[in-house]
Amino acid sequence: QVQLVESGGGLVQPGGSLRLSCAASGTIFSIIRMAWYRQAPGKPRELVASITGGGRTNYVDSVKGRFTISRDNAKNTVSLQMNSLTPEDTAVYYCNVDNYSTNRGTYHHWGQGTQVSVSS
Repeated sequence: QVQLVESGGGLVQPGGSLRLSCAASGTIFSIIRMAWYRQAPGKPRELVASITGGGRTNYVDSVKGRFTISRDNAKNTVSLQMNSLTPEDTAVYYCNVDNYSTNRGTYHHWGQGTQVSVSS
């Protein structure tokens, strides 16, 4: 069992910044990828950013240049620095972790979600 604890969501004005953090604990084999997804009301969940163990990152086009994902492999944490926020960034943000076991394959774990609201 893996627990993902997210923090850092909230209400911010357009143009503001927030930093989301997620800490993984429990039965961790090898975390091969950490990511942030988001889901706005009435829309499907989408991948916002991901990062591999080697530090390779990937971003959805709408956040490139504004968001930065980072991770601490020793602490099993992942963060998402969000700058220049717009109302279109309003959503519930979910932490996602791919936990790989050589014997059992890959487990996909999800956090409980944290609300990010951008409004004046």
